[in-house]
Order: sequence, then C-alpha cells, then structure tokens
Amino acid sequence: MLVTSLAFAGFAQQTEVPGEAPHAEIYFEETVHDFGALEYKGNGTYEFQFSNTGTAPLLITNATSTCGCTVPSYSKEPIAPGEKGAITVKYDTSRQGGINKPITVSSNAKNNPSVVLYIKGEVKAPAAPAQ
Repeated sequence: MLVTSLAFAGFAQQTEVPGEAPHAEIYFEETVHDFGALEYKGNGTYEFQFSNTGTAPLLITNATSTCGCTVPSYSKEPIAPGEKGAITVKYDTSRQGGINKPITVSSNAKNNPSVVLYIKGEVKAPAAPAQ
C-alpha cells in the first residue's frame, strides 16, 4: 500500500511544476491566413482558432488591426484550460487590391501575451457591367 501511495504521489508531481503558479497560455493553429484571390465584395471573413494550453483561464483583452478595413472580434468570456476559442477577422472586400494586414491579439498568457496574426490575399477588380 505504501508503494502504491508513493507511485501516485510521484505521478502527480510529474503533471505539476512545484512552486509554479497556474497560468494561461495561448496557442494558435496558424498565425497567417492567405485568402488568395477574393471576389470584389466577396466573403472576407476568417476565424483564427486557438487553444488555452495553460493551467489557468485565458482572457483575450484586446484584438486590434492597423486600419478600419480589417475588423477583429473575439469572445470576452475566459477560455478554460484545454478549451478552444477563435478570433474572427473581417476584411472589407469593397476595396480592390492587395491585402497584407496584421491583427494584434493581447491576452493574459504568460509566455506570449501579444500575438500578431496576418491576413493576406488580393481583392479582384469589380466585374464590368453587362452591356
């Protein structure tokens, strides 16, 4: 019985780091999304998926872009350890031309509290009116 107790105690210590406080961590499946060629006024929305790989709830505190043509949105609810979430990015496809936009995501993650995501691609010219 003593051997069994010691074995379980040893296993429990392997899953926790002694003296380390619980903390959140954010892991994105990808940090760059290439839309390729988008139709003028087409769907410019993409969801960046992430996981909380830490041991405490993850809180996204902000998501910003460099211009009004790219609008990020996110849940204000904490993401529990082991759970997933998403940052939804909507690009205004009524603007013809190249896309190369950063989105900065801020959180309470211990090791990477600020992550930069990128969207890229090109919005095609509007179709010529039929004559």
